[in-house]
Amino acid sequence: MIGNSDFLMGASDSNQAPEFQQLETPEGELHLRFALTSGQQLALPAVGINEVFDPSPDEITPMPNVSPLLLGTFNVRGRVVWVADLGQFLGDPKPLNADRTQLFVIAVEDQDTILGLAVDRIVKMQWLDIDNLQASSSAPDGMAPFLKGEWVFEEEEQVVTLSLLDRISVLRSARWAA
Repeated sequence: MIGNSDFLMGASDSNQAPEFQQLETPEGELHLRFALTSGQQLALPAVGINEVFDPSPDEITPMPNVSPLLLGTFNVRGRVVWVADLGQFLGDPKPLNADRTQLFVIAVEDQDTILGLAVDRIVKMQWLDIDNLQASSSAPDGMAPFLKGEWVFEEEEQVVTLSLLDRISVLRSARWAA
């Protein structure tokens, strides 16, 4: 009741629902976790992501005479977004399978440059502590310049290595001109 002085003064009620009593403040920063065709998992900070799309392959228009890394363009509310196979860009040996009902595209932007990074699957959103980031030790040479580091942790009784992608390095790379 609004007129209740305990409510107005913020007095705690021991009869609160358990889910409200057990809320904790997450540690670290929120990241989008995703996987390449090879199964390798990477993460991007949520604050660096404009949007995540799931277009069908026929919504992406192939363009002639461009880098083979680029799948084509996609219209997002009147804005043209180039879509690239992130795995191929990073040197993943398996190309993205575009012969399926939908693709997963992560739109990232820096200044006036926007790019859609097509990935095999979106894993989940996860809070990750930047203080626990380690130097990349297992990344292939072609991928290393685009990584800020990696987290190694246990999840569901398995050791997981999760690499942090540097979106600015990806957007400004000379590989797009090849």
